[in-house]
Amino acid sequence: MSTIPDASGAGSVDPNLDFAGTTPYEDYVQADVLTHLQHPLSDDPGEMVFLVTTQVMELWFTVIVHEWETASRALREDRLPVAMDALKRSVRELEALNHSWRPLSQLTPAQFNAYRSALGEGSGFQSAMYRRMEFLLGEKSASMLVPHKAAPRVHAELEKALYQPSLYDEVLRLLARRGLPIPQDVLDRDLSQKYEPSPVIEETWAGIYADQDQNGELVRLGEALTDIGELVWRWRNDHLVATRRAMGSKTGTGGSAGVAWLEKRARKNVFPELWTARSHV
Repeated sequence: MSTIPDASGAGSVDPNLDFAGTTPYEDYVQADVLTHLQHPLSDDPGEMVFLVTTQVMELWFTVIVHEWETASRALREDRLPVAMDALKRSVRELEALNHSWRPLSQLTPAQFNAYRSALGEGSGFQSAMYRRMEFLLGEKSASMLVPHKAAPRVHAELEKALYQPSLYDEVLRLLARRGLPIPQDVLDRDLSQKYEPSPVIEETWAGIYADQDQNGELVRLGEALTDIGELVWRWRNDHLVATRRAMGSKTGTGGSAGVAWLEKRARKNVFPELWTARSHV
């Protein structure tokens, strides 16, 4: 806000409204670009809600990937406070992401069917940024690159993420550098493969939690990851419920098994030993 002198010489608190080009706000936020990216393919007014909500989800995926990559880099450099700040921010962002389901969670089958055909074979399953989120969670699969083979930049970014350590890989490497028992075969594993739980790591987390006075910093790290894991689980379940309400057991728009596929996904936890270790503390 600028102060503009008035006729009496006193200052005015009115904002500056006269700019030579576009407003500084527009230059920074690119709001005009964002608000003209919606091109509904049907005449149903509900499609606009679906389209904007999906685009908002993509923006949240983008910032969460940024946070987890920031946290991964900080963990690799032994800057745990920086990593914790990024992880804590991502918890709030995941909460906002999960709330994005609300505009879609009450869709009846008839309402969804009114514009479903406009999606064609399109599915959130094909989201490259969501796939990067999953890779950072340790949910790796080379087959998930196939839908993006015709988009060189996107494919290259996903391929790079496939072979990089996940967020959890960086956490385990940090624990190893601090002298905690992390199996060498876990540290040296093929990073392009899905992470599989280890009983030794389960025991390590149980030991960390059993002595909170000595391991307070690592317990707080574990709890930040558990917050993320819980919200990822809630995301998957909210997706499942919204889909079940809108289309029942029909085949998914991308050719998947729809609800059956989402049910399988919803049963899985990320950072698995952080959950199973609690039975042994």
